Amino acid sequence: MTDVANALALLQRGTHEILLGDELERKLASGRKLRIKAGFDPTAPDLHLGHSVLLTKMRQFQELGHEVIFLIGDFTGRIGDPTGKNVTRKPLTEEEVRANAQTYREQVFKILDPNKTEVRFNAEWFSAMSAADMIELAGQSTVARMLERDDFEKRYRSGQSISIHEFLYPLVQGYDSVALKADVELGGTDQKFNLLMGREIQKHFGQEPQVVITMPLLEGLDGVQKMSKSLSNYVGVDEAPGVMFNKLVSMPDSLMWRYFELLSLKGNEEIGALKRDVEQGANPRDIKMVLARELIGRYHGEEAAAHAHKSAGNLLTEGELPEDLPEVSVDFEGSAHAPIAAVLNRCGLTKNSAQAKDMLGNGRVKVDGQVVERDHLLETGKSYVIQAGKKRFARVSVS
Repeated sequence: MTDVANALALLQRGTHEILLGDELERKLASGRKLRIKAGFDPTAPDLHLGHSVLLTKMRQFQELGHEVIFLIGDFTGRIGDPTGKNVTRKPLTEEEVRANAQTYREQVFKILDPNKTEVRFNAEWFSAMSAADMIELAGQSTVARMLERDDFEKRYRSGQSISIHEFLYPLVQGYDSVALKADVELGGTDQKFNLLMGREIQKHFGQEPQVVITMPLLEGLDGVQKMSKSLSNYVGVDEAPGVMFNKLVSMPDSLMWRYFELLSLKGNEEIGALKRDVEQGANPRDIKMVLARELIGRYHGEEAAAHAHKSAGNLLTEGELPEDLPEVSVDFEGSAHAPIAAVLNRCGLTKNSAQAKDMLGNGRVKVDGQVVERDHLLETGKSYVIQAGKKRFARVSVS
């Protein structure tokens, strides 16, 4: 049960709501691979990190060994999702649907593992559905039930038109879960009505109802409004590594744990350790750099992540050596040891002895990556990498 408890804790992280939590725990405890579904209407995607929240949760399910189904709504895309709309949406043509679907696949596989993802199109079953089948499906709800949806109710009360095909949208989305035998369906908070409809449709067709998990909106870099390109508070998944790095390390400290919670694939224990580091005095900027490297690595590769700070204009990060490391030799005339303060002064890493002692007293001097104190002695006949402050380095041979 410990493994189930850990898996449940990870999957609960950052979620807005799980319906029903005890059902999810029971499904996880069954030991079988669960089928995790999320549907996407193929409107032209241009993803930012806000869009990736749902995909990151799907990737967590993959990491736990479950089957993820990325459903492209090429059939429902022709209806147009009415969620949150105050007017009827213009249906997409089949050509638009296919072109957008291909773009979607190219972007989402930067998050999902393509080898563990089943990509499906819901025209596969709806194109084969007869008129009688659709009438049976339409019989699973009522006009009164549909008007419980906030967006439909507002349009009805204000006298705005609602097309009959829009009432079909929640029903056909629900039937997707029947066709795919979904154990869990994920969606945004605005999709709750449609997701719960899936549970009802599955019951009608004799299936165990799916667990519904809704994910929240991600706040933008301002920490207030939702992430949006129109508000210029976004991080695009296709932005250059240096741009992503600067945006993420410049976010408010109060926002970083929210981003870890919703965007990171690190386990709860690892994130907990980072929180303890901050509590013990670690610089929050260093922690944001950990997240920046993870996300840049995901979207641009590990090499880009390792060097993103350079393209962002930050030449060196903590502990990194410059490629053109200066080499200096200092002679202590046969002595067995050399005082570190004297070495700093002679090799030019400090202006004078007083500055050397001051930097040593403040813990700003490292020898081979380790902070040293004022009384530290270096053995002669050896070479050391010495750092004074953040950006002054030299490889020093002491003889």
